[in-house]
Amino acid sequence: MNYDVILIRYGELALKGKNRDMFEETLMRSVKSVLRSFYKVKVRRNYGRMYVELHGEDAYEVMDRLKRVFGISSISPTIHVDPDIEVIKERSLELIRQMNPQPRNFRVVTRRADKRYPIPSMEVNRMVGTHILRALPAIKVDVHEPEAIVNIEIRTEGTYVSCETIPGPGGLPVGVSGKVLLLLSGGIDSPVAGWMMMKRGVTLEAIHFHSYPYTSERSLEKVRDLAQKLTKWGGTVRLHIVPFTEIQTAIRDKCPEDYLITIMRRFMMRISEKVAANTKALALATGESLGQVASQTLESMDTINKVISIPMLRPLIGMDKIEITDISRKIDTYELSILPYEDCCTVFTPKNPVTRPKAYLAEKFETALDVDALVEDAVNRTVIEEITTKPREVVSDLF
Repeated sequence: MNYDVILIRYGELALKGKNRDMFEETLMRSVKSVLRSFYKVKVRRNYGRMYVELHGEDAYEVMDRLKRVFGISSISPTIHVDPDIEVIKERSLELIRQMNPQPRNFRVVTRRADKRYPIPSMEVNRMVGTHILRALPAIKVDVHEPEAIVNIEIRTEGTYVSCETIPGPGGLPVGVSGKVLLLLSGGIDSPVAGWMMMKRGVTLEAIHFHSYPYTSERSLEKVRDLAQKLTKWGGTVRLHIVPFTEIQTAIRDKCPEDYLITIMRRFMMRISEKVAANTKALALATGESLGQVASQTLESMDTINKVISIPMLRPLIGMDKIEITDISRKIDTYELSILPYEDCCTVFTPKNPVTRPKAYLAEKFETALDVDALVEDAVNRTVIEEITTKPREVVSDLF
């Protein structure tokens, strides 16, 4: 079937009231961005719908891109037809006939947004359904669990017929909720957290703490690859790479071993807050899940959070490892995340980390360190890389 138009539906955006136009404009920019390599397509929108006019481009290649655009609830490849009821009947039959395998039953659903159209929706359903039944005696009507649904949209801007509805990722268009700085490690959790934040409409930047030579260059490449996976959902990701070796060795030499992880993460928070201020991010985000590891108890989170004033978002907080892993497979980060290249957190993990650290004790132990100087030095030596949708296309710069 040569489709004319991809019809885009959006659910949550329809509830945005006076801000709806801004949300739809942002979604339209996202759609145009992911389809920029399809030179023939034209994107337009009308109230409650968006249309991608194909002009000969492959519908399924276009839809493969659209399935990664947050803000889209579903998409349908459609044919644009004349509103004459006889034309609607014939084109609907044509769509059913080209389905492989042939459905055993079907139903017709008409949405008559253009109330000037003279035939009511229920009558259109009856007329089209009757026409299909007469032409295809083997097929039956099933209004409850049909194998095929003929969707007919009669709108002021045109009449569209489709037999296929593909779920979109939902959420909000990237960019409508401000900017967030994600603490990105090489594990399973943090890329999933980044994906979930983008689903809520944030522009994502990432920060990674690298402890060369304790962690290899390959571990850093792994993080770059994970960031690149996220670009397919939200565009370019600026990756801030922090040299963390001096801080970790200082903590190891001067602080109690059981508080090593707690104090290390407090330093990460301080540095991340300063980087967030430089890049105008409004919050930090992590892949922490409550109780998953020793450093992710409520007491630990509270002790670590006390060193920053910026909001800390934890989108995975109530999820278990199975749920997080399922999403990582869905977004194609799992196989990368399990590669055996350690990051700074795993290399410096003590044998018996404290699970319920006290903030006053962490502060006391940190007096052995020149906290401000260590943080300032790490921020000044942080490198920024622009990770694009093209693998390994990286440009570096310093603050």
